[in-house]
Amino acid sequence: MDFISTRNNAPAATLSQAIAAGLAPDGGLYVPRQLPAARELQAGESLADTAAALLQPFFAGDALEPALASICREAFDFPAPLQSLATANDHVLELFHGPTAAFKDFGARFLAASLTRLRAGEERPLTIVVATSGDTGAAVAAAFHKQPNLQVVVLYPDGRVSPRQAHQLGCLGGNIRALRVAGSFDDCQAMAKQALGDVELQAQVPLSSANSISLGRLLPQMSYYAHAALTHQAAHGGLLNFVIPTGNLGNAMAAVMARALGVPLGRIVLATNANRVLPDYFAGSDYTPQASVATLANAMDVGAPSNFERLRWLYNGDDAALRSAFVSRAVDDATIRDTIATRYRRFGEVFCPHTATAVQVLEQLRASGEAAAGEHWAVAATAHPAKFESVVEPLIGREVPVPPALAELLQRPAHAEPCLPEYAALRSVLRG
Repeated sequence: MDFISTRNNAPAATLSQAIAAGLAPDGGLYVPRQLPAARELQAGESLADTAAALLQPFFAGDALEPALASICREAFDFPAPLQSLATANDHVLELFHGPTAAFKDFGARFLAASLTRLRAGEERPLTIVVATSGDTGAAVAAAFHKQPNLQVVVLYPDGRVSPRQAHQLGCLGGNIRALRVAGSFDDCQAMAKQALGDVELQAQVPLSSANSISLGRLLPQMSYYAHAALTHQAAHGGLLNFVIPTGNLGNAMAAVMARALGVPLGRIVLATNANRVLPDYFAGSDYTPQASVATLANAMDVGAPSNFERLRWLYNGDDAALRSAFVSRAVDDATIRDTIATRYRRFGEVFCPHTATAVQVLEQLRASGEAAAGEHWAVAATAHPAKFESVVEPLIGREVPVPPALAELLQRPAHAEPCLPEYAALRSVLRG
């Protein structure tokens, strides 16, 4: 299988080349030239085994193919349980049991395991440039920490991530460098993309990406949706529908691709915060990137979702078909707060602000009848509520226990360097 750019102005690449490059030379995102045939997957396998079976066609004939099973075992060594919610036929897919308590751990660890193998024997280190709106950077930093011949530069918007997120970004040191940018996530993302497209810089300092634009993160994220859907089908029969909180659209795009490969997923609904680019588009407006708005669900504060290019590619650029296939709803901060407080008061359930957006959208779907009583729906729980204690704890009136892996990171001293929201400032850092 080879991979092409969403912008159709770059040479085709092997999987290894696409993973190593991150971004295509024309600024587009790598996608398979065509999706493989639907996969015959079995319930009851481990998450790692499900991942290896699902991903095999993408790795066929590639240099990484012999290592696929070991990469999956290395990356997916923590669970992604599908739990029942208090409301009938509602579920939550808990994706926060990894080292940094966020779903980004799955893709980041898979990418790190892949790049470590691809870079073996290389003389010059590869520098991973990653922009983060909250959780990506911590997951990438933890996954790549102390990996040989790999360095990471993380850009995050200063003051727009939670205190514990910021601490995670700057607490590792060594081959990890954190930059707190005096701007928005969109500024960070634009700077990272410009660096990846800087041919002169790339000749001096080999660069790659670990954002959700990276194929090496997108593909493995299909695995937990496949595993959950198969587990659910074996237990209940029928398809499992999903509400997915989304910012840069990577996590949702993984579910969409898994469904296209024959995974028994039903409808996929996109939940956003007050950043309304996707809800407005799916309601009929032109796709118009906007300046991002700061919200309680900060990891979703994205005004120009990169993976929209991949979604449009999957639907052959047919906006009418794309709009008819999805629903996207926005949830404001006041409603996020109310959802967190009300679900805890009524059911004892505790959600992070991002997961709460999806829970709220599911409640709306149930109330309107768009989600019928007999249908099974799940929300993707993208982060542990303990990462957002300053938001969650006042709303529920008690402390949220901190998972051991997160507690260990929070005990380390942290440091991040200030950075102007200008490409020249990042370029200077990367050149050393």
